[in-house]
Amino acid sequence: MKTVLFCGGLGMRLRDHAENVPKPLVPIGYRPIMWHLMKYYASFGHKDFILCLGHRADLIKEYFLKYDETVSNDFVLREGGRKVDLLGSDIQDWTITFVDTGMSSNIGQRLRLVQPFLAGEEMFLANYSDGLSDVPLPSMIDFLARSDAVACFAGVAPTQSFHLVRVDEGGRVESIRHVRDFGMRVNGGYFVFRKEIFDWLRPGEELVEEPFQRLAAAGRLLAYPHDGFWACMDTFKDKQLLEDMYSRGQVPWEVWKANGRA
Repeated sequence: MKTVLFCGGLGMRLRDHAENVPKPLVPIGYRPIMWHLMKYYASFGHKDFILCLGHRADLIKEYFLKYDETVSNDFVLREGGRKVDLLGSDIQDWTITFVDTGMSSNIGQRLRLVQPFLAGEEMFLANYSDGLSDVPLPSMIDFLARSDAVACFAGVAPTQSFHLVRVDEGGRVESIRHVRDFGMRVNGGYFVFRKEIFDWLRPGEELVEEPFQRLAAAGRLLAYPHDGFWACMDTFKDKQLLEDMYSRGQVPWEVWKANGRA
């Protein structure tokens, strides 16, 4: 099953970290966040990727064209450094399609632009490329496959400490409750689609706005409830939190290490 990664946005809230580095290339440990995400999908056997490029597409292309396997794999050095024998590999069996989907395109437009590369796919995966999770992907795929729905996204518990406040006409607070008290979930950015999604997506539309509203009204949209780990790297603070988890070895998103999966 092919995986579409939306990695062309500007990532404005991370500009303080690296103004000219696209968000998918912001590192967590030794590798950029998009590598961790691709490794996640590959661990479930989904190794055919379509990258929707935009902002600093050249840097993302250059990263993979000059990919160094020794950074995250064991190896044996011979002949004074003239020969390197890898003891493992990350991307040797990956297929990566690089598609320029424009600097200012929204997610829906980017998805429509890569539709030709999804020919023959009854279902496919997609991701915002800025969040990490341990969502059980096979279960999520099956959740959609067993229904007549067209689209499914991971519904995760919000991580921010927001409170919902009800006020009367005079401004007096009638109630105040944490957002989690209502059992609310947010779109975690992990998607499973049937090919019919393109029948619901019109030119120029943002994916989660008009198409998802129509799908929800028709009862053809699912949210897979996930209460495990999920974290989105929207801000520099988010990046620091993920980096701190990585440095302490608390990496629940590294599902490929479970049961020896590569």
